[in-house]
Amino acid sequence: MPRLLIDGMSCRAESLTHKNNKIRSIVKTESPERMSRPLLNKVVKFLLAGIVVCLHSALVNADELLHVRPAIPPIEIVTLDYPPYEYEEDGVIKGIAVDLVEEAFDRLNQPINIRMVPWARALALVEEGKADAIFTAYKTPERELFCDYSNEVLIDQTVSLFVRSDSTIEFDGNLSLMEGYTFGTVRKISYGSVFDQAVEQGMISHIEETRSGEKNMAMLILNRVDILVSNKYGAYDILNKLGREDDVRELDPEVQTVPSYLAFSKKRGLGHIRDQFDFTLKEMKMDGTYQKIIDAHFDH
Repeated sequence: MPRLLIDGMSCRAESLTHKNNKIRSIVKTESPERMSRPLLNKVVKFLLAGIVVCLHSALVNADELLHVRPAIPPIEIVTLDYPPYEYEEDGVIKGIAVDLVEEAFDRLNQPINIRMVPWARALALVEEGKADAIFTAYKTPERELFCDYSNEVLIDQTVSLFVRSDSTIEFDGNLSLMEGYTFGTVRKISYGSVFDQAVEQGMISHIEETRSGEKNMAMLILNRVDILVSNKYGAYDILNKLGREDDVRELDPEVQTVPSYLAFSKKRGLGHIRDQFDFTLKEMKMDGTYQKIIDAHFDH
């Protein structure tokens, strides 16, 4: 297709073909010196018409370039190393909750960056508005002051107590009877309302804090704490990686099943993104994708 170029901008020339042919026929038969003024004016008008068309096309193209839709900025999300829900392997952040979050935002065509930091730091970043969102967060009154929680539960987590295999400690579901024991916990982690309230009310007062689940488990295995409180699957994942499954046992019954969420920083004003995320996560649960992602992590 023939095209005219003006300052690097292109315009279609087909509409001028019949005019160009007329100009060529005139120029072939008449030299500029022998052209009458009316004829010369006619030639000039044809040329000006062509220039105007090309300029219009160039301006339209320039306008389109100036109005190119800008790239959508990514949502900055923080989380902790908490397998099997979120963890880093070979430089890639993986896990059940990670897959759920990525699938939801992929459906929204919303780019995200997931960064893994210690949990206390992750909470501080969201509270200060230096990160957009955080997962997998339990809902607490303190956190609700600076977090807009999704309405849809991201994933339920079961909280259990663990002891060494040779321990004689038993649990009947009443935490007040465990007052004399030392518990191992991870700093700034909520273990659900049942355990958190037991701590607040002084039923559990002997606590040793560490910075990670792995260090917490090591404290139990080394007999530096009597009882470890943990997300059930997180504890089993750590034991499996350490090859120490036979050294630790879970107490029955479980303490509580706690819903965990994706929560957005109130300082970032992302309520509309939260609402879109809620809608999409609910859609994933209804179409079966949600359960397929969870099953894929426990079926191998």
